[in-house]
Amino acid sequence: MTSTWLQALSQAESMIPLLGKLGREKAIKVELAGNTLMADSVTGLMAAFDKHPELDLVQVYQLLEQLLAGDVSHTAVELESLIAEADMDSVLAAQTTDGSETPVVLYGFGRIGRLLARRMCMLGHTTPGMKLAAIVVRKACDNDLTKRASLLKYDSVHGAYDGLVKVDEENQALIINGSPVKVIYASDPAEVDYQAHGINNALLVDNTGRWRDHDGLSVHLNRPGIERVVLTAPGKEMKNVVFGVNDGDITNEDKIVSAASCTTNAITPILSVLEEKYGIESGHVETVHAYTNDQNLIDNIHKGDRRGRAAGMNMVMTETGAAKAVSKAIPSLEGKLSGSAIRVPVINVSIAVLSLNLKSATSVDDINALLKAASDSAELTGQIGYSDGADAVSSDFIGSSQAGIVDSLSTKVRGNQAILYVWYDNEYGYSCQVVRLMEKLAQAKLVNAELLESAAA
Repeated sequence: MTSTWLQALSQAESMIPLLGKLGREKAIKVELAGNTLMADSVTGLMAAFDKHPELDLVQVYQLLEQLLAGDVSHTAVELESLIAEADMDSVLAAQTTDGSETPVVLYGFGRIGRLLARRMCMLGHTTPGMKLAAIVVRKACDNDLTKRASLLKYDSVHGAYDGLVKVDEENQALIINGSPVKVIYASDPAEVDYQAHGINNALLVDNTGRWRDHDGLSVHLNRPGIERVVLTAPGKEMKNVVFGVNDGDITNEDKIVSAASCTTNAITPILSVLEEKYGIESGHVETVHAYTNDQNLIDNIHKGDRRGRAAGMNMVMTETGAAKAVSKAIPSLEGKLSGSAIRVPVINVSIAVLSLNLKSATSVDDINALLKAASDSAELTGQIGYSDGADAVSSDFIGSSQAGIVDSLSTKVRGNQAILYVWYDNEYGYSCQVVRLMEKLAQAKLVNAELLESAAA
């Protein structure tokens, strides 16, 4: 090792306690070019700093010390802004948080619900402005709490959770990394009084997919203690939000919003970059998707005929609304994209094939360079990933936090016709997008709809 490397390593190690205290004591998330600086890994910090050799790590350490000594809490801060501005107080004064903490209720605790809990309660990570308060499920068995804890702790796809999960039977709660999370048993959302559990002004995330329209989800909103609802599926009669693309459209009046689908989140940021640069005349989205829990493991009756066939043995043609849903985030693409899907026998990670007719000719190098730059930008680094791995396969992307990852070596261009391949962890990558949206709803002082209308006029 060079002395320079050892010096950088020492400086990174010294930041771990500061980042830990900022997260634990002040709920401050520190970001560098859109990436969160985690308090649980020196290797992770070194990887982040390696992309930014221009950083003075001594200065970074001093800034973290100042943050810890200051009065700001429950927010996310950008390291670049702190470095660029001589006056840290002016940067922190511009933060939209009011310092309060929003309780979060997860309604449903399946694949997405458990991954949201993992992400929110991850060691070395903070979700500023919010805290997991409760989980609502139907009681499945006599030792339900123990089963829920085990499913959270151990996962066949994502491995064992790097955290402490305990069961508190007396208080009907899970203790996740020392924080109690109430488990509420209910078969109908209309049964639950959240205020009776000490929960007020909460953000409820519906992971069940049972209700997808405004009226159905309003049952949650009308319960005591709930202030806003997020749906983790495409929704009707509400805004479908892809964080990083159209989250700026959310207003105080939007009490129910959808986080769209995993596929919509994977492709929309990339399509937004291409639409802005080249313009898109038309296109088709073919999703090769991992099988999901709504399919049958062996042949049986199913409301979707083909989904009734054995998921682990067949490629199953099905439908997707992801292409159509893109226009809800990018209105200029209304009616320009078609879509279809094939479910395949892998348990996680999917790939979307974008076949596009652009308004101007381009090249493989130009498109890849454009998307590589987008993946490195603070605005879209969480949404767009970039792979140039010659031997990349689907399992390499398990645990990816980006919404979608461009497989640059597979990009095809002929004149104005482009074909792009986008990998995505349809479970964890999507869950990270949902958490980003939740953070915004918990932190931001959202503008009024009238202000948006005035700006558009």
